[in-house]
Amino acid sequence: MAEGSDSKSAEDRAASRRQSEANRKLKYISLAVLVVQNASLILSIRYVRTLPGDRFYTTSAVVMAEILKVLTCLLIILLQKRCNVKETLFFLLDSIVFQYKDTLKLAVPSLIYTLQNNLQYVAISNLPAATFQVTYQLKILTTALFSVLMLRKSLSRVQWVSLLLLFAGVAVVQVQQEGNKEASVSNSANQNYMVGLVAVVISCLSSGFAGVYFEKILKGSSASVWVRNVQLGVFGTALGTLGLWWNDGAAIAERGFLFGYTPMVWCVIFNQAFGGLLVAVVVKYADNILKGFATSFSIIVSTIMSIYLFAFHVDLLFTAGAGLVIGAVYMYSLPKPAGGGGGGGGGRGGSSSLTSSSSSSSPNGGSEMEAFLPKTLPPGEPPQAS
Repeated sequence: MAEGSDSKSAEDRAASRRQSEANRKLKYISLAVLVVQNASLILSIRYVRTLPGDRFYTTSAVVMAEILKVLTCLLIILLQKRCNVKETLFFLLDSIVFQYKDTLKLAVPSLIYTLQNNLQYVAISNLPAATFQVTYQLKILTTALFSVLMLRKSLSRVQWVSLLLLFAGVAVVQVQQEGNKEASVSNSANQNYMVGLVAVVISCLSSGFAGVYFEKILKGSSASVWVRNVQLGVFGTALGTLGLWWNDGAAIAERGFLFGYTPMVWCVIFNQAFGGLLVAVVVKYADNILKGFATSFSIIVSTIMSIYLFAFHVDLLFTAGAGLVIGAVYMYSLPKPAGGGGGGGGGRGGSSSLTSSSSSSSPNGGSEMEAFLPKTLPPGEPPQAS
């Protein structure tokens, strides 16, 4: 009897070791996926917006990404209902139509996310990819401030110091860029550095407010994240279509909705649409420190690739500023020390989760909620959040 018990115990230990090893591997795979997703979205948008020839309409790309997100979430809900179409339709009808007051709450963040998605195209079209990637980390600062103001979250001393370092690093990069702008930006009539800078700053502000507002809604409701994203997507598609008609309606009516779409453009749209959902799959195996590493490493990857793809010039000042930002992102992602700072800010579920492209959520489901917020790049977790 004892021998059987010892044998079972040994088998349990062996299984536990195998599971631990598998989780360790998945963590590194998660890190790699997050880095590729974060860096590739920025670089690919920059690339397709600087290619010669016909340019696609960014307003149509935003609408297409919203449509793809909604369809994906609907498919997941259908799978959750075991492919029962009737049950799924009744569920969606009840969640979205009958509970219309709850649905209308999503109109505000949806409007802001739609604006943010369009602004990111404007920013990346007018800024070097590496500069955008560094400056866009200001969303951590804006999200943290809105979390403190709207959700009464508390930040540790290390997190406050990291936010100061973040602001200083971005300021250094901007000073460097004013004195030594990328040649393709300063010499091109189609690109305006100041327009790009204003766009990315407004995008960071909108990202912070919308993410925290959405988090507040998620915490005050029992609705699933998938339903919330369908609600967001419905408003996002409608508002995006309105913006498309207002800004490019005549041109699209003449040339078509898919004018200028190439395989590379489709890759950008799929990356933007599925980035947050992709992060959701891997984030279960990654913690906030890994996400901080991913964001930091993606800045390095973007910078290195920009040197080869866009003749970006890196000097000592840019390196110092980017280093401050990378250090700040990592410091902010560290969990709070035990007993330090109270309130819902530490660990996996609190404000430390804000290192991703979107705001985080409750302690019980923080990683999951954070991952499924719209990415402008996010985004997930590219959003990324992302």
